[in-house]
Amino acid sequence: MIADQIIYEDNHLLAINKLPGQITQGDKTGDPALPDLVKAYIKERDHKPGNVYCGVIHRLDRPVSGVVLLAKTGKALSRMVEKVRTRDFEKHYWAVVKNAPPQEDGILENWLVKNEERNKSYVFGTARPNAKLARLEYHLVATSAGGYHLLDINLHTGRHHQIRCQLANIGCPIKGDLKYGAPRSNPDGSISLHAHTITFEHPVTHEVITITAPSPEIENMFNI
Repeated sequence: MIADQIIYEDNHLLAINKLPGQITQGDKTGDPALPDLVKAYIKERDHKPGNVYCGVIHRLDRPVSGVVLLAKTGKALSRMVEKVRTRDFEKHYWAVVKNAPPQEDGILENWLVKNEERNKSYVFGTARPNAKLARLEYHLVATSAGGYHLLDINLHTGRHHQIRCQLANIGCPIKGDLKYGAPRSNPDGSISLHAHTITFEHPVTHEVITITAPSPEIENMFNI
């Protein structure tokens, strides 16, 4: 399965088109995380006798699909994590929503507070204790025959459940996202949020790299 999910690889980095349900870091479920699956695959593929290195550069929520970038060396990991921290790392998501946004293009800027116990974030219009500023841009890309709307999201900050709660706050919960107000779940337990593209300067070659993760389900829904 992992072999079919690899969408970019060189000596320093590897990108996976993550499936809904896969986890990018170990959690209390004990399910295998993507780095463990990748390490096992590379060890077998390349006949490596020793340990294989695989570091997590950024994460995606379990029900979300799309591109996840992993590091194959410690140097690549530290340099890429710094790019993510300084936002020198552009991420675009596709979000499928039932309700159209109030405008075709817009910027959402809110303060988010994470509730650890409920694993949920809440939107506020002004700063308050423990709140973090969240900012994204959206663009209405297409509308399906079934009345769903596809939004392209340019994420400026990386807060907990940011896209999910900010879109819900304007009346556009993501398809299948029961936690943030969707009326029904998707059959496979996913939510219709897909990390579509990432763009960054390569940590070693300094080439500008853009990686796109296909989503046949969304592409078919909107005839893209």
